[in-house]
Amino acid sequence: QVQLVESGGGLVQAGGSLRLSCAASGHTFSNFAMGWFRQAPGKRREFVAAISGSGSNTYYVDSVKGRFTISRDNAKNTVYLQMNSLKPEDTAVYYCAADPDFSRMTRTSASNYWGQGTQVTVSS
Repeated sequence: QVQLVESGGGLVQAGGSLRLSCAASGHTFSNFAMGWFRQAPGKRREFVAAISGSGSNTYYVDSVKGRFTISRDNAKNTVYLQMNSLKPEDTAVYYCAADPDFSRMTRTSASNYWGQGTQVTVSS
């Protein structure tokens, strides 16, 4: 059974930084693409970033390009999201996701497995 546990969320002022972590278990980590999604109050969940199983390919939504960086450590079964220059509009619950198909995750924002989420709040 795949389990994903996020951590690292919190309250930060605009312009600040946070690093989210997602610890995975229950599957061969390097065989799965990993992604981050977010959902703000009253809005649909949206794709933020994804990384292929090997880490060689990454993909970002336009609104976070140049500010967020996704990375993974396959030895630690962990994926990270470094978030810099945070804006109030980045406020949301951030979810970690895992799927065997990197293309499907980036094209359709679908994923087989989800974490429970971690709250990120950016104050102005």
